[in-house]
This record gives sequence, C-alpha cells and structure tokens, in this order.
Amino acid sequence: MEEIRTNNYVMLRGVLASKPQLSHENRGESFYQFSAKIQRLSGAADIINVIARQELIKNAEIDSGSMLCVYGSLRSFNSKSGVGQKLIISVFAKDIWFDSGEDENTVELIGTICKAPSLRVTPMGREICDLMLAVNRHYGRSDYLPCIAWGLKAREASQWEVGTVISLAGRIQSRNYTKTIGLEMVEKTAYEVSVISLAKYEERSQAEIT
Repeated sequence: MEEIRTNNYVMLRGVLASKPQLSHENRGESFYQFSAKIQRLSGAADIINVIARQELIKNAEIDSGSMLCVYGSLRSFNSKSGVGQKLIISVFAKDIWFDSGEDENTVELIGTICKAPSLRVTPMGREICDLMLAVNRHYGRSDYLPCIAWGLKAREASQWEVGTVISLAGRIQSRNYTKTIGLEMVEKTAYEVSVISLAKYEERSQAEIT
C-alpha cells in the first residue's frame, strides 16, 4: 500500500510479541491492544504497544510470532490510575498487513514545542536534549509526545523556545527503568521518540497543520 504522509506518521515492521487483547470500548466500538517487537541495528529490541480497531484485527487474523506491518500514528494518553499521572504512548493502527521484509521503526512528526527543552549530559559526556512535542490531531485534540535529540542536534534543539514548530524523524524507543514507590522498587517502561533528524518547520502556519 502507499502510505499518506501526515503530521504524525508511523511505519512499523516486526514480530508480534503479544496476542491482541481488549483494551477499551468507545461509542460501541471495541479496540484491541497488542505489542510488536522490533530489532535495532545494535541487536537490542524495542517492544511497542499498538492499539487497533476490532475490525482491523479480524481482517489481519493476527497470530503470535507473525511478522507484520503497522501503519498509523503515535498517540498519547494520560492515565490517572495508580500513583500520579502516567503518560501512555502507543501506536494507533490505521492499517495492518503481513510482510516478511526487514524490521522497520519509522516516525515522522510535525508539532509544537510545548515545554522548555532540557539539555543534559550523560556520564559518558554525551549531550541529550529532552523535548515535549504537541502534535495536532483532528477535532481540536493534540498528542503530547516525548522526544530525545542527541549530540549537535541536542544542542541546536536546546536553543528553541516554547511555541516553535518543528519537524522531525526518528524511531520509537522503549526504555526500562526502576522507580521507587513507597518501599518497593518497581520496574517500568518509558517510551519516547529517538530523533534522527529535526528542523524548524516554517513552510506552513500551525493552523494549517492537520
């Protein structure tokens, strides 16, 4: 199929890591969640959550271990369950099909910096810039997506102000970490976009980005 590039484009190809399970229902329609395992060139793997309509799941006849492609967009949701708010990041599938090609993890976003960029340095001396990008969705909604830029790109991004519209390309990264809750150490997973390229986006006004 030919994918249509939008302000929020995701293309995944990987192995099904978990069978679809009911996620939620909205306006009488059922949505299912599953995860895809996508290998990096380094040999590590990212486990990415996918949400799909029931009809899409039926049409694809998804089964564990299948190599599949997912075309969609990156979404965020603030869950208030548990302790504090938690930003849940997942891919909303617009199409699913089977393909035996190489693993792929591609994200392209156009959005507005909605939080002051934060530049930091790793213990190994590498510069990292944390960005929070607000990406418009239909009906006046937005997705708030954490992104990480590295090296010279990090230094450039750290100079941009809140309200700057940017375009970027990268991959969805899953990262495990441990958090202390009370007296207990709990393992959690964070999701973010690891940026490969980025630039200011000035061709159109923000009102024209849909």
